[in-house]
Amino acid sequence: MTTGQSVAVAMTFLWLGMVLAISFLEAPLKFRAPGMTLKIGLGVGRLVFRALNTVEAVLAVVVVAALAADRPPAAALVVLSVAVAVLAAQLAFVRPRLTRRSDAVLAGLDAPRSRAHHAYVALETAKVATLLAGGILLLTTA
Repeated sequence: MTTGQSVAVAMTFLWLGMVLAISFLEAPLKFRAPGMTLKIGLGVGRLVFRALNTVEAVLAVVVVAALAADRPPAAALVVLSVAVAVLAAQLAFVRPRLTRRSDAVLAGLDAPRSRAHHAYVALETAKVATLLAGGILLLTTA
């Protein structure tokens, strides 16, 4: 395994772990905490997801750079490109809708639930699948 592939594997699994921990563990659990209100949960969630998405973007850049430095297997390149595209879609299309809704709720308006949340979860699930598959492909084809 080359250095670039080793870096890509490490960053891919770090990225995967962060998404699993935040999106599928922290996010749903925070609303079950005693005394947690919707406004507080949204405020915390915005901070946490802004930080997560920033770290994800950095990790995506590192993965892309590491893969560009070496010639990765085509299947791994395709699958990890999908993960990067999913992140880009979340940041460009879904997060702005979620931010508008949380802005309204935090301003005290009775905003209807957003279907964008379901889109975000679906994209997170796709991202998890592609990161897992991409990391495994890099490991098994090296």
